[in-house]
Amino acid sequence: LSLFFYLWRFSQHVPVTQDETVAVGGVVTLTCSVKENDNSSLQWSNTAQQTLYFGEKRALRDNRIQLVKSTGTELIISISDVQLSDDGEYTCSIFTMPVRTARATVTVLGVPGKPVITGFDDPVEEGGKVSLTCTSSGSKPPAKLHWYRDQEEIQGRPDVVESNTDEPTYTVTSELTLTVTRDDNNALIACAVDHPSIANGDKRTEQPLSVLFSPSVSIQPESDLPREGEKFFLQCVGNGNPEPTAFVWRRKDAELPPLAKVDGAFLRFESLNKSDNGVYECEADNGIGMGDITHTLLVQDPTAMSTSSGVDHAVIGGVVAVIVFIMLCLLIVLGRYLIRHKGTYLTHEAKGSDDAPDADTAIINAEGGHSGVDDKKEYFI
Repeated sequence: LSLFFYLWRFSQHVPVTQDETVAVGGVVTLTCSVKENDNSSLQWSNTAQQTLYFGEKRALRDNRIQLVKSTGTELIISISDVQLSDDGEYTCSIFTMPVRTARATVTVLGVPGKPVITGFDDPVEEGGKVSLTCTSSGSKPPAKLHWYRDQEEIQGRPDVVESNTDEPTYTVTSELTLTVTRDDNNALIACAVDHPSIANGDKRTEQPLSVLFSPSVSIQPESDLPREGEKFFLQCVGNGNPEPTAFVWRRKDAELPPLAKVDGAFLRFESLNKSDNGVYECEADNGIGMGDITHTLLVQDPTAMSTSSGVDHAVIGGVVAVIVFIMLCLLIVLGRYLIRHKGTYLTHEAKGSDDAPDADTAIINAEGGHSGVDDKKEYFI
């Protein structure tokens, strides 16, 4: 029984600590506590076994280290602006007989630097390869690098980790090789750092790609209904990198019409004629390659109307017809209403003379007088 009591008493005086992790530049708090204390002092020591605090008394002149709380059963200190040199084991001691200790490991994280992407200086032609290198230095433990094309993650080569001289940090390098297409032009290639000391996305660098490719070509007519006798043009539009600057116009199986003039990307017709009908070809060149396209020109009669125009006119005509029909119906109803009320008025007016006993009274009643009879009222609505 006495042995059990001794062990129990011993456990009440054993200091308790916990490990901490902090990034460089942060603040770490160290807590040491015991369940009971027989007027013995608690003490914190650093990795070099230098006393930091003995109870409430500061022992080491380092303004980064401050007392948070000191009681008979608890000693709490804080270290601000943590450096890599603060990494290691800290010791809490209680000076009983014998002295009892507990250790707390402080892990200091080296914050990785913003990644740097190298290897892309000049635009690359479509189908060529681009080799990019991403580098981040200063991490502890070593950071992980991830590659992205816009928002989609892509795989690079495995990270290469190297130790830095004069400090316990690492430099991490990753390489990415891409075979580019025209869809990669202006795409953002990003390298992001993954490390417990930073939030995701805090350390990220982007590099836009520039891909040279031959133009894709289309022909845009001035209108979808070219009419005989009108001015008209065809425009050659080239989408490439760089934009095409040289254009060649041809007519399939024939020469260009005499009144057709080439104006760079435009083929202009001063006055369309049925003889201008045919298949026209535009070829665009941007120095990287060439692209071409054809367009069939069909000149219409001067009185021709486009399908869309005919539909618009039909809709307008239908609306006007409905409005006219509604107005005629309103006029008929209004006319019948006025005729009915006019007949009622004349009937009441004649009754005034029919009820009179003699000719004089009839004349008076017809004029509106009502001798010897009840007044009659007329209501007009």
